[in-house]
Amino acid sequence: MSEPTRFAIIGCGYVADFYMATLGNHAGLQLAGAWDRDPARLAAFTAYHGVRAYGSLAEALADASVTLIANLTNPRSHYPVSRAALEAGKHVYSEKPLATELTDAVTLVEMAEAKGLLISSAPCSVLSETAQTVWKALREGRIGVPRLVYAELDDGNVAAMDYASWISDSGAPWPAKDEFEIGCTLEHAGYWLTWLTAFFGPVKRMTSFATVALPEKPGLVLDPADTPDYASAHFEFHSGVVARLTCSVYASHDHRLRIFGDDGTLFVDKVWDYGATVRATRRNRWTSRAEKYPQLAKLVGLGPRAIPLVRQPPFKVKSRGTRNRMDFCRGIADLADASRKGLPPKLTARWSLHVNELVLAMQNPERYGAVREIRSTFETFEPMPWAADAVAP
Repeated sequence: MSEPTRFAIIGCGYVADFYMATLGNHAGLQLAGAWDRDPARLAAFTAYHGVRAYGSLAEALADASVTLIANLTNPRSHYPVSRAALEAGKHVYSEKPLATELTDAVTLVEMAEAKGLLISSAPCSVLSETAQTVWKALREGRIGVPRLVYAELDDGNVAAMDYASWISDSGAPWPAKDEFEIGCTLEHAGYWLTWLTAFFGPVKRMTSFATVALPEKPGLVLDPADTPDYASAHFEFHSGVVARLTCSVYASHDHRLRIFGDDGTLFVDKVWDYGATVRATRRNRWTSRAEKYPQLAKLVGLGPRAIPLVRQPPFKVKSRGTRNRMDFCRGIADLADASRKGLPPKLTARWSLHVNELVLAMQNPERYGAVREIRSTFETFEPMPWAADAVAP
């Protein structure tokens, strides 16, 4: 086995502990150290996890043993930190999105390509067992020709929740002010969009609408104050599929995905669970009637049936700070493995850029166009080997 890839974490806030919770699942990764611009946060994180604290960003980037940077900073810092890492000759795995400005995201991708470096972006949940099971069911034609998708990513009225009690393992609070200022669309819409672009390829055209559903976030003075907390968009894929995605931090919690085909429907209820159940139902005159009466349909055996996952998630989450079964480090591991083999990662730079363009246009229709012809594209990638080879019964 080759030597593990040594990487450094930049940004030791709330999400960094989630990465640490699954780092132990990846023998091909070795954390060299971490840095954060907040000395107290850096000290708390490195002490809790027993890792080296770099004295500065420059020191971390100058570490010759480090070949990969995990950029887990505030989204507004993604571009400058990733650019500095690329300039230092490091591969980059960035928290979502690549950048908060499309021109900056393009610059990062073109810079990486010019330097022969790799860059990709979270989320990596498309590599999950659940996502790969859905993808395999589509390839096998379980629901016939897929034509329409409904995806939801509503988190409830977060502003009214006790989010001050949300503390990560090493003591970082959930960054409420930053989350509301950046917006739930940039933070979360990518979860479903990464799945859908993997399944159906690049988006050709989209329409979007975004607004502020709840103007006041009690106890917070936001800058800007008008970042949308609700957005809805329709995506037309070159493959012909049409998808509708809603995203909010006001509507009741709903993380469902429904993919409708000529012969059936696929269902997933949890995007943040790598082992969430995938269900399918046939579409005919009997099941169409049964959909109106789900309890009766269940009694007579016409309701959705579970599809066995291509494999059970082979990892553990060592954290008290999250109930979500997500392997955050799987994306870093994908990039590290690709760099060792001299191959592109599953989550390519152009794919990350495409998703970045989609979420920016979804959140900012007045800037990018309420109806937008999508400019970016990417080469479609293959499923994970353990999903491609598995035969679902």
